[in-house]
Amino acid sequence: MAARDYGQYSGITQALELVGERWALLIIRDLLVGPRRYSELSAGLPRIPSNILAARLKELQAAGILRRAPRSRVVVYELTPYGRELEPVVLALGAWGFKAMGDPREEQIITPDSMTMDLRSAFRADVAAALPATAYGAHVGAAELLIRVDGPALDVQRGDGPADLVFATGPDIRRLISGELAPARAVESGVVEVRHGRVDLLDRFATTFHLAA
Repeated sequence: MAARDYGQYSGITQALELVGERWALLIIRDLLVGPRRYSELSAGLPRIPSNILAARLKELQAAGILRRAPRSRVVVYELTPYGRELEPVVLALGAWGFKAMGDPREEQIITPDSMTMDLRSAFRADVAAALPATAYGAHVGAAELLIRVDGPALDVQRGDGPADLVFATGPDIRRLISGELAPARAVESGVVEVRHGRVDLLDRFATTFHLAA
């Protein structure tokens, strides 16, 4: 179990003792996207020391939040049903933290898993339910994602595939998702580069993925 002990008897205290150690929630965030090998978790969190990653995985496993599972001759880490109950909490934290985001620092990166969870936080299922099914190919920094929206269902996968709109952007995608930049202005200013497909579908993307800053 985590070494931190707040000495209080409450649900929030217990939650923080389980997942409040540094890096723990980011490990959980990445595992919410899917099972990961140790090396994949390390690559997705490039600043985490290996001893800290090993310690956090051991603590989260002892707490019943994740487990080790064999997959085709390798071992992966995956969330337990108890761990997956953290998904709405993590998405809500992402939406809350989005309000305080400013311009990115030079050393800050976007990973496929971090972008996937940010998209889940911003996804407006109620709006998407009334729109035609659409597939987007998004190149966000080094992260390449295929985003499929079909009614209220969202599916985000790594890599390329058939898409109605393919675009490239960087950390400034925040300005599009927040509504600070209208889609047309995002293209004109170079924040978004449309590489293939209908430019007008960027309006649909901005309507479907929105978080007020």
